[in-house]
Amino acid sequence: MKKRNKFSVPSKYLFAGMALGCVLLMGISFVTGFSGGFVNTAAGYLFVPIQRGLNSAGSWLRDKTDNFEALQEAQELNEKLQAQIDELIMENSQLQQDRYELAELRTLYALDENYSDYDKVAARIIGKDAGNWFSSFLIDKGADDGIAEGMNVIAGSGLVGIVTKVGGSWAQVRSIIDDATNVSATVLSTSDPCFVNGDLQLMNEGVIRITQLKTEEGAINKGDKVLTSHISDKYQEGILIGYVDEISLDSNNLTYSGTLTPAVDFEYLHTVLVITDLKQTAEE
Repeated sequence: MKKRNKFSVPSKYLFAGMALGCVLLMGISFVTGFSGGFVNTAAGYLFVPIQRGLNSAGSWLRDKTDNFEALQEAQELNEKLQAQIDELIMENSQLQQDRYELAELRTLYALDENYSDYDKVAARIIGKDAGNWFSSFLIDKGADDGIAEGMNVIAGSGLVGIVTKVGGSWAQVRSIIDDATNVSATVLSTSDPCFVNGDLQLMNEGVIRITQLKTEEGAINKGDKVLTSHISDKYQEGILIGYVDEISLDSNNLTYSGTLTPAVDFEYLHTVLVITDLKQTAEE
């Protein structure tokens, strides 16, 4: 049994018919002057729902527009605030850096005053070997600035190392904590001679070696200053190397050995002073 085809009118035709009906009603009202309840009632059925729909659509569009504009304003405000925050962060970082550099310059100035007998050139560190410690590094001053091999380098409170290679605008420095370094030294309180030897493995404990110390038992205490010796052919006399950490009698019962805490923080170095007076031109 065949099903009947349901009759349906396309929506566009339905809308056109409603519009035509409205026009006819308006024409009848105009020609006959009849504007009674029938026309008003018909118009109410036809136009009121349409008007309500249009009003609803208009309200929805206004709300969406207002919300979109408010969102745009909020985004613009957020971008401005974020830009201000970024600017403040940069300014704060710059101020902290300036503060640190000022403190570092004050330290270098005090160091310069402590060793005022020597001519010096300030330099920045521009590179270093891999690892945590500044055992070997490059500075931004070289032969063009009067730097030469064998010149002593200081920072913080004392001796950093010695210049080993020089280019036109750079120089390489080997520090006293490097395994290849051996410095003739003396204990300030007793004038007893000794040697300070670099030891990168020991530096993990914050100390380096002191060896061949000739002294009397109990004459040297923890914290005594150790300086560069006048007999050194490479290092200027009287530069602070560090402080005695501990010593013990060697197996020969003649000398002492132990550890020394460096006067310089070899984990954080940024600027140094190069003493341009050479102790001797012989290479280390």
